[in-house]
Amino acid sequence: MADAPAATQPSRLVVLAGPTAVGKGTVAAAVRTSHPEVWYSVSATTRPPRPGEQDGVHYWFVSDEEFDRMIAEGELLEWATVHKVARYGTPRKPVEAALAAGRPALLEIDLQGARQVRATMPQALFVFLAPPSWEELVRRLVGRGTETEEERERRLETARVELEAEQEFDVTIVNREVHAAAEDLVTLMKLSAPLRTSPSNPDSEA
Repeated sequence: MADAPAATQPSRLVVLAGPTAVGKGTVAAAVRTSHPEVWYSVSATTRPPRPGEQDGVHYWFVSDEEFDRMIAEGELLEWATVHKVARYGTPRKPVEAALAAGRPALLEIDLQGARQVRATMPQALFVFLAPPSWEELVRRLVGRGTETEEERERRLETARVELEAEQEFDVTIVNREVHAAAEDLVTLMKLSAPLRTSPSNPDSEA
């Protein structure tokens, strides 16, 4: 008699966070493109979409009233006010469903959100995405040209605080180059792919 198929084992959530403008979204998108088997959480936000962003793909763009309702009804795994302006949150049910189905799951969020997830899902793997240097972080923020000067200053103030939280995470990946950082992240997620054997670190070659 053939053995019964093994039950699906819940997967481990991987949480990617780091300072503003470090490239979290770009790295996560590279993982998503190269490995469609990875389930990628789409956050809800009260900020307006930037040029090229699509509702339900990059974010769920919701009103303040809808966000309040989601909080009140316990529909968010985590949420936070970012840069003292907009709120961001992770819908809970899609994350739980993906993990229960055994899919490798990636959650790309800010530092405040990562701390909330650690409190509710301490078994998750927490990955800090760091810039090669402070100067490079400033260059990337200014170079993308999506914020006003006032917004850039506010984000840089936030980034200084966020960089100090690196020690709270399980592992650090230095984002020198997007595809290399994405490969390091996939390696940590233990996906079957011909990737490098270890994550990058500040002393490794670029």
